[in-house]
Order: sequence, then structure tokens, then C-alpha cells
Amino acid sequence: MHVVPGLKVLYFGTPVVLISSLNEDGTANLAPMSSAWWLGESCMLGLGNSAQTTANLLREGECVLNLPSSAMVDAVDRIALTTGKQAIPGHKKEQGYRYESDKFAAAHLTEQASDLVRPPRAAECPVQLECKVVSAHPFGGPESYATAFEVEVLRAHVEEDLVIPGTRYVDPLGWDPLIMKFCEFFGGGVNVHPSRLAEGWNMPHQLQSTAT
Repeated sequence: MHVVPGLKVLYFGTPVVLISSLNEDGTANLAPMSSAWWLGESCMLGLGNSAQTTANLLREGECVLNLPSSAMVDAVDRIALTTGKQAIPGHKKEQGYRYESDKFAAAHLTEQASDLVRPPRAAECPVQLECKVVSAHPFGGPESYATAFEVEVLRAHVEEDLVIPGTRYVDPLGWDPLIMKFCEFFGGGVNVHPSRLAEGWNMPHQLQSTAT
């Protein structure tokens, strides 16, 4: 039997992406997000308009999509409730967000120079996609609260062990992406770590995490 609960959140499960971009002063920003999908050499990203990353993408037109494995959940969670915007929006303050000027250091990740774009890559991420912004589309009504970015992947860097030998394909058995479902972290089909984001959003979950 189906019920109609009037769902507050539609977040059934998407890969976590660490987006690196450049701030106005040329420093690097790193932001976790999980509203992304790919088709061909393009990717669509959904970002809230109050995010520093949104401002950076609109201004600079470049980014790197760093894909963490499920084993990197600690790094992602460290910056889950941080923002690169000094003037923190009211709704984010209520959720517990704090300003962080160096997201790479806060996440304990290393900046790695990119080949074709200015924002750095996150060296520890097994997959790094250098991208340029193709278009931006405001959405959400009646007044738009988010932006859908279409980005083109210019170059893909993949950990050698994840590539099937002699091919240009990633081994789906070897690649275990970090997935976010309803603000909780999953990998290999199981909950892998408590989520600061879920706490900030007051999600009513009672999970038995396999956190390390």
C-alpha cells in the first residue's frame, strides 16, 4: 500500500561532490554538494543561491568536481556545516553553519594544481573532473532560490587502480562513491558515518552507523 506523506525532502540518493572554485581574492573554496548528474561529457549541478560556490561559478566560470570515495566521509563531514561566505545567511546560522576561510585545510585535504582550469583539485579524491560553466539557469519558485549549472568536463583524472586495464572505463566494482540519501552518508549500501548536515537540518533519522 502506498501513502501520501507530503514529503518535505526529495533526496533519494546522489553522489557527493566536492566542488573547488575560486573566491574573489583568488583563494580556493571547497564545498560539498550532492545534487549532480552526468550525461555524456556534461554535468548538471544544483546549488543554492546563498552559497559562495554559486557566486564563484557565476563570476569565474570554472570549477573542479572532486568525487570522494566512501572511505573519505570524514573529510566531507568536516566541512558539511561550513561556508566560504563571511556574511552567513540567517537560515544557515540557524542550522549551525560557520565561516571557514580555508576549506581544504578544514577538510584535511590537499590542493593539487589543475591542468586546464584555475581552481585546484583535491589530491586525495580518486576522481577529479576539471570543468567550465556552459550555462546557468535560476529555478525554484515563485522566486528562484537556486541555480542549475551546466558544466562541460574538460579533463577527467582517475586513480589508476580504478581504470579497467587496457580500457578507458572505470571499474564499477572498484569504485565505491560516497552517496548522500536524505542528508545521511552511505557507501556500499550501508550508512558509513554520522552526518552533521542531518543534525543541522533536524532530520528525524535513527541510524545504526558503521562509523570508524
